[in-house]
Amino acid sequence: MPRKKRSEEQIVYALRQVENGAKIGDVCREIGVSDVTFHRWRKQYAGLGIPELRRLKLLEEENGRLKQLVADLSLDRHMLQDVIAKKI
Repeated sequence: MPRKKRSEEQIVYALRQVENGAKIGDVCREIGVSDVTFHRWRKQYAGLGIPELRRLKLLEEENGRLKQLVADLSLDRHMLQDVIAKKI
């Protein structure tokens, strides 16, 4: 079953609903997520508004790209050191 991505607005909406007194089960049923997903969102995004959540997602994507770049460069460096070691 493919995972469905929820928008920032949906995540913040769900968190705000529960903060305002709605039951977690009702909110989860309304947006179609499990209780576990809701609790993970609450742990990760507690106290964030929509702009902060968008910024967080952008920073996470950038961090992933940078980690991949570092991994690629480290692999290239290691391969070049192996080539140099064989020539000596």
